[in-house]
Amino acid sequence: MSAGQGDWSTFSGTALRPPPRLYGVPVLLSFSRTTRSRPLVRAVISDDKAVESAKTSPLDQKHSNGSSDSSSKQVKAVVTIKKKMKENITEKIENQWEMLMNGIGRGILIQLISEEIDPVTNSGKSVEAFVRGWLPKPQEHDNILQYVADFTLPSDFGRPGAVLITNQHAKEFHLLEIVIQDFDGVPIYFPANTWIHSLNDNPESRIIFRNQAYLPSQTPPGLKDLRREDLLSIRGNGKGERMPYERIYDYDVYNDLGKPDKERDLARPVLGGEERPYPRRCRTGRPASKIDPLCESRIEKPHPVYVPRDEAFEEIKQDTFSAGRLKALLHNLVPLMAATLSSSDIPFTCFSEIDKLYNDGFILKDDEQRKLGDNLFIGNMMKQVLNVGQKLLKYEIPAVIRKDRFSWLRDNEFARQALAGVNPVNIEILKEFPILSKLDPAIYGPPESVITKELIEQELHGMSVDKALEEKRLFMVDFHDMLLPFIKRINNLPGRKSYASRTVFFYTKTGILRPIAIELSLPPTPSSNRNKYVYTHGHDATTYWIWKLAKAHVCANDAGVHQLVNHWLRTHACMEPYIIATHRQLSSMHPIYKLLHPHMRYTLEINALARQSLINGGGIIEASFSPGKYAMELSAAAYESWRFDREALPADLIHRGMAVEDPSAPGGLKLLIEDYPYAADGLLIWSAIKEWVESYVEHFYTEPDSVTTDVELQAWWSEIKNRGHHDKRNEPWWPKLATKEDLSGILTTMIWTASGQHAAINFGQYPFGGYMPNRPTLMRKLIPQETNPDFEKFMQNPQRTFLSSLPTQLQATKIMAVQDTLSTHSPDEEYLGKMNEFHSSWINDHKVLQMFDRFAAKLGEIEEIINERNKDIRLKNRTGAGIPPYELLLPSSGPGVTGRGIPNSVSI
Repeated sequence: MSAGQGDWSTFSGTALRPPPRLYGVPVLLSFSRTTRSRPLVRAVISDDKAVESAKTSPLDQKHSNGSSDSSSKQVKAVVTIKKKMKENITEKIENQWEMLMNGIGRGILIQLISEEIDPVTNSGKSVEAFVRGWLPKPQEHDNILQYVADFTLPSDFGRPGAVLITNQHAKEFHLLEIVIQDFDGVPIYFPANTWIHSLNDNPESRIIFRNQAYLPSQTPPGLKDLRREDLLSIRGNGKGERMPYERIYDYDVYNDLGKPDKERDLARPVLGGEERPYPRRCRTGRPASKIDPLCESRIEKPHPVYVPRDEAFEEIKQDTFSAGRLKALLHNLVPLMAATLSSSDIPFTCFSEIDKLYNDGFILKDDEQRKLGDNLFIGNMMKQVLNVGQKLLKYEIPAVIRKDRFSWLRDNEFARQALAGVNPVNIEILKEFPILSKLDPAIYGPPESVITKELIEQELHGMSVDKALEEKRLFMVDFHDMLLPFIKRINNLPGRKSYASRTVFFYTKTGILRPIAIELSLPPTPSSNRNKYVYTHGHDATTYWIWKLAKAHVCANDAGVHQLVNHWLRTHACMEPYIIATHRQLSSMHPIYKLLHPHMRYTLEINALARQSLINGGGIIEASFSPGKYAMELSAAAYESWRFDREALPADLIHRGMAVEDPSAPGGLKLLIEDYPYAADGLLIWSAIKEWVESYVEHFYTEPDSVTTDVELQAWWSEIKNRGHHDKRNEPWWPKLATKEDLSGILTTMIWTASGQHAAINFGQYPFGGYMPNRPTLMRKLIPQETNPDFEKFMQNPQRTFLSSLPTQLQATKIMAVQDTLSTHSPDEEYLGKMNEFHSSWINDHKVLQMFDRFAAKLGEIEEIINERNKDIRLKNRTGAGIPPYELLLPSSGPGVTGRGIPNSVSI
């Protein structure tokens, strides 16, 4: 059957709509997308013959016999589609049907829009055709298909600047790109990498712009209406529940973490608003819960939480994430069963039990497994699962103990991890004594710390505190004020005991950082106004074990603040409003959209999954970290001191007193501790991003007022402040957006946050936290005091006291599984400075591509510098016997848990 003939009733059982008819022949009329009624310059039938349009000019009427105008232009549009790599039988049958429909020109309608105005319609000139081709052209990738659509363009059509795609199939498809060939000898690229919804779901066509970047004022006349219309279609109207096929970006508060309809104890307060300020998330529009109208109803696994369609994981990423979930499920299976057999969860009783997690896995010996199976009456299927699990549950030995299993016991390793661990962003200079709290003394007791000058000087070997302060040798990790308001509530939770901690470090003249005092505080009580305890490292056995317990409490606090504040809040949650605003306010043809696009990949999806399973009421974070059910309230309390201007790495280092401005130093900063791997490597990455962004901005914003007159850009920055971070909208520290320098600074901070900052504090989670004694995520007991009945038990068996204070076996395996998943690079990861082969035509600008090549080359040089630093024996925080090199800010990586690699975006 030819494309222009046949009875359309043959296909009446499909979701396809017949094309309009002109003079009894199916015709592809060109029309404005907004009116869908106005024929344009020429109609093209699907067998590639031009016929006279209903409103052709007298000049065109001489070609009404079907021959092409001698001055017209024949062009081809090559449409590249990506299908699933793994298909079930139903999907294969559906795909064969779709290929048939595409082959005969009945599935995908393409409308070319010119950059020039049609004087009749006052919108872009337009022609259209269905894609055709019985067999897709073979590609290197089996899941990549190509089709062709043929167009005849009038001589005065102008350059195509946009395409409208109408999907007449019953289901969506993934469009990679469209390339217009044979146009003045140069191909025109329309990069897409987007899902095209079915006409059944939404009658509106999708708009895809060519890869030319335009500021709003530079938009070609024929594309102005489409540019505005595309942005409006993305914003939605703030009403109704979002559907999976939609790509609507809007804002909402965090009102979906609790489950009040299921259990009252799982109700959680709303985050976002005057009482609990917080960044905004992507709106889903689900109905309110039945019990609390302020909370949104929950949707549980395996059902997905709404994110705009293109934000969802692609197939490889989804497979990697699902494999991690399966591994976690099996990982927790035996400890969960063992806990079921006892009255409570089981603590570790000796270190060899922890070693088994890596050497033997979790599967019990045959006789123990048989006994467990008999007791639980599990069937053959479950026993097969246990056997399969034995193969899957061989977790890698974490890097921190791989070469030296006792490193975690040493003070210098405890201190090293404050500079080169997974949370190297809380250490700060100690500027003055006494150390004072800023909390209300009427509620929290005297503000003075019990770490005194006299106590410190006992650890300084003859140096005075004043001298140490003058030489900037005293540093501190201070969680006191952040945690103390929560400690009473945390300690009332079953199996939770915490202190608010301060740790003081001394930086020796030999370049070694060592901890010298730890203060652990409890809230004052009616019987005691001062519940503060200070510990130092002693040399006798009792003091040694108590010091180890004090360090474990500090590590548990550090793990909680790292996860809830530095990781979740400062990267995941704070990036989400930037991404929403970018889609809502910057056209996809805007140069800043194109710059930011790689740094937005997968973030909304991973955040939605976190709200569903990790940070939700009763979720893994609450079950595994000290704050328990108050975890997200703690995160919201930390947001009160969040400032955008301090998220820039140099500003953060200066604010913490870890660096000073020095024009003669590389990057303009001098580190107080030269051997500070996170800062030293981070400044290299920061400088490379800054150089790339500044050259990019300079290229597009050439006039003095081009930033202030960019209406989309100004609306974008305004929306980030006023809607995305609504609770911070009136803060005076927000950067102005008036100059190229302002814009470059804002963009560099965002890109650093999504790439380098997130990589530094995420991909070391399993390498450092996978060995629970090194980095416990919670503590279950307070340190026994001499007046406490447990003190005698401690004296008799300090190891058992230490291990019983750590997370239980089930808690440990839960968090290990999560840390393993979060530390894993997917095979489809896109790294900083690398270009996905399917996105190589992202911009039509040779100078920009040269800039990007220089950026990529710079990152290659940085990788070599970091590798050389990791061989420098003078740098004790990254070299030495058993010391793992600092690789978290190496730009490249392979898949898996590698402890290195900087993805473009917050993608896990």
